[in-house]
Amino acid sequence: MNTIPTGADVVGAALRLHNVVRRTPLQFNDRLSEATGLNVWLKREDLQPVRSYKLRGAYNLMAQLPEERRSAGVVCASAGNHGQGVAYACRHLGIDGAVVVPATTPRQKRDRIRALGGERVEVVVTGDTYDEAKAASERIAAERGATLVPAFDDPRTIAGQGTIAPEIVEDLGRAPDAVIAPVGGGGLIGGLIAWLGQFSPSTRVIGVEPAGAASAAAALAAGGPVDLPHLDTFVDGAAVRRMGELPYAIVRDAGADFVSVDEGAVCTEMLNLYQVEGIIAEPAGALTPTALATGLIGSSAAPGEDHAISLPQGATVVAVLSGGNNDVSRYSEIVERSLVHEGRKHYFLVSFPQEPGALRRFLDGVLGPDDDIALFEYTKKSNRELGPALVGLELGDPADLPGLLDRIATSPLTVEPIDPTGPFYRFLV
Repeated sequence: MNTIPTGADVVGAALRLHNVVRRTPLQFNDRLSEATGLNVWLKREDLQPVRSYKLRGAYNLMAQLPEERRSAGVVCASAGNHGQGVAYACRHLGIDGAVVVPATTPRQKRDRIRALGGERVEVVVTGDTYDEAKAASERIAAERGATLVPAFDDPRTIAGQGTIAPEIVEDLGRAPDAVIAPVGGGGLIGGLIAWLGQFSPSTRVIGVEPAGAASAAAALAAGGPVDLPHLDTFVDGAAVRRMGELPYAIVRDAGADFVSVDEGAVCTEMLNLYQVEGIIAEPAGALTPTALATGLIGSSAAPGEDHAISLPQGATVVAVLSGGNNDVSRYSEIVERSLVHEGRKHYFLVSFPQEPGALRRFLDGVLGPDDDIALFEYTKKSNRELGPALVGLELGDPADLPGLLDRIATSPLTVEPIDPTGPFYRFLV
């Protein structure tokens, strides 16, 4: 199916999903409102039964399958959340299914797929990216004669995701000035545009992508979906190498706006959401509040910010917080990426003289009073005058970095900073 969905399709999907999905709340966010000069509301899709909006599209598609297609089963590819939606639908509709996920999918998401689907669902792990899983799902579907349930490139999936839009307008009591959506393959933003374009054309729709997986920006620049040459899979729920054909057509015709956010900034916002609001967001779920928190989207009322997208002061903005399926084991990496992004964490290779007192001279002569050694790995080498050490420093204030670098430059020690964008840093984190 390649028909672009309409607002009427979204209305039909909403009726289909009435007793299935949870009517997730809109919550006013003081922190982001104060930071941006906007009235910011969060649409809490992390509170769905599968902890993401993906249930909407999966169930809407599967509920429309005729009986002969249901009996043949379904197959989907997923980075985790779509698979949970398919698993939930399989169990409730009595359909057998296979969910194909890449090896990078967090274990927490894999376990939830199995728990939600029960005996109805088989989990297949293959490849390292969503796109590799997608290719495998197509092979499996062809072999079994099963129906593919696309995560974003199907009008039924898109219409289901779009059911978020009427809920926003009804619960807010009016049309918002802007809705901000995370973007991976483009199903959610496509569905929002389908309904808002027909029933609330004055509402601006803005997409937010991870900088390392900006497939929508690449598609718009190229005049059609293209494969990204490099893909950062950290924001696993939005790490899609190629935007969907249907979502691309929708955003192209609507003239939707897009911004991309750094993965380190996403980590900082995940921590802020948890520590300030008590919200557990996965990386993809934190994309939209990150765009607000970093000043990429804001108003002229926010002091000292140069916004990529500027909205009128006091404009009403709804940011879709799309998912909360975050594996607790990832938090050490999230904290690390956040510290590096904020300029608080730095790594160096230091060549120490193999003599007593060398470390003490480094501590006294190079470190500032508020700096701390977060990592020190040193192996003494026999018959060598110098021994290399890997040193991780955490600064009390990012503004102290120039002083630290000056002290390093005047130190008799040989100190080599480690580039956070290089391969050695990726080995560390």
